[in-house]
Amino acid sequence: MTETVDVVLIGGGIMSATLGTFLHELQPDWKITAIERLSEVAEESSNAWNNAGTGHSALCELNYTPQAPDGSVDVTKAVSINEQFQLSRQFWSSLVDRGILSEPDTFINPTPHMTFVRGEKNVSFLKARYKALTQQTLFADMAYSEDSRVINQWAPLLMQKRLKSDEPFAATRVTAGTDVDFGSLTRQLFAHLGRAGVDVRTNTEVRSLKRQSDGTWLVKYRRSIGRAPGRIKARFVFVGAGGWALKLLQKSGIPEIKGYGCFPIGGQWLMSSKPEIVAAHHAKVYSKATVGAPPMSVPHLDTRVVDGQTSVLFGPFATFSPKFLKNGSMWDIVTQVRPSNLGSMLKVAATNVDLIRYLISELLKNHHRKVQDLRELMPGAKDEDWTLRQAGQRAQVMHEGKLQFGTEVVAASDGTIAGLLGASPGASTAVPIMLDLIKQCFPEQYASWEPKLRELIPTFGQRLNGQPELARETLTSTAQALEISR
Repeated sequence: MTETVDVVLIGGGIMSATLGTFLHELQPDWKITAIERLSEVAEESSNAWNNAGTGHSALCELNYTPQAPDGSVDVTKAVSINEQFQLSRQFWSSLVDRGILSEPDTFINPTPHMTFVRGEKNVSFLKARYKALTQQTLFADMAYSEDSRVINQWAPLLMQKRLKSDEPFAATRVTAGTDVDFGSLTRQLFAHLGRAGVDVRTNTEVRSLKRQSDGTWLVKYRRSIGRAPGRIKARFVFVGAGGWALKLLQKSGIPEIKGYGCFPIGGQWLMSSKPEIVAAHHAKVYSKATVGAPPMSVPHLDTRVVDGQTSVLFGPFATFSPKFLKNGSMWDIVTQVRPSNLGSMLKVAATNVDLIRYLISELLKNHHRKVQDLRELMPGAKDEDWTLRQAGQRAQVMHEGKLQFGTEVVAASDGTIAGLLGASPGASTAVPIMLDLIKQCFPEQYASWEPKLRELIPTFGQRLNGQPELARETLTSTAQALEISR
């Protein structure tokens, strides 16, 4: 027997949860089915321990502000990402007001965002970055210091054994930063969808996607318990399956996926729950990446709040596995190969020797060497205070001979199927990504949905940067709703 629904969401992560919530609010009469292959939702990239939990708003991430040869700093991407995160904040605050999300501290907590650098060249860059960013409305509250006493007040662990150092260093700090438990957020959204009548199926793996003559999609699946197969016919399919999105989109046969490939990169954290360390650090501190390291491997020392428990993480350290998911297949990296993407993948391999060299060096590090890396940020770190914890698996996009480090929506020309590839800043910008997808895939309904979207996101369709009064009102209202600092 073949079921018939309006929408199938493949994957139980933050992207499917966000899109499902939007579609239910916009079209409550639609029948929606969500499918997750694991026993619970939010167990892959959206799980709190599988990502950094940074509310990515470009407050501390240096890779969003490249420096030109003349010394100028381009803040275009930083402003764009911050604008996107403000949409996420507004959406979440609306859901808190509606009782869809629980108390804010169950998924978001105020955590200052800092950048810390050492050496004259890096200090000069950070100062130029600070000057460029603080000219932008959304970054006007950023503070800068080269004073060890000030930085010690901001983040004491950074200054251990440095207070009398002659080495130049500098830091920026924004108190409005956040730590986000995307696992909790995802679970709460799916719990709401389940209560609202959305069919959320776990232990169910999609095996094939086939376009039907009437333009709908036949989704074939198999349950892991009992191995019972099933079929669902849907008018629209979203593939939010993390690294497996590529494999499923390839199975769909849409021409838009041709040429795409994925390169898997895993990660590990050093973690400490030692009370003295947790009490001495309240910030997410990002620094400069190692030469050849991918942007997702920028070292950072983070306060994390997961399930109400606070700890401090450092990393990530890159690992390698041919799997596209932590619970993927060892054959993932091979079975993705198609004639249309082989050339692009080989070009990526040939032009990213530094990345390969970096991965090898990371794989050779033992626990002691990883703590030595931590000492670059926290000079007083001791081996015995830190344990290793496995982070998530990322499938970085390869396309047109380039390795891409953002997120990308791939949709069929008729808008009946779409999927998301890539990683950071992913989860933080799930709301704007899904808004763009809705506009692209539902053009006939979009105009009638706009009033509802403005209810959920008051500044929908507007830019905050360059409008100080609107930005101030919006940041203040969402901060109050989410119980975080402005």
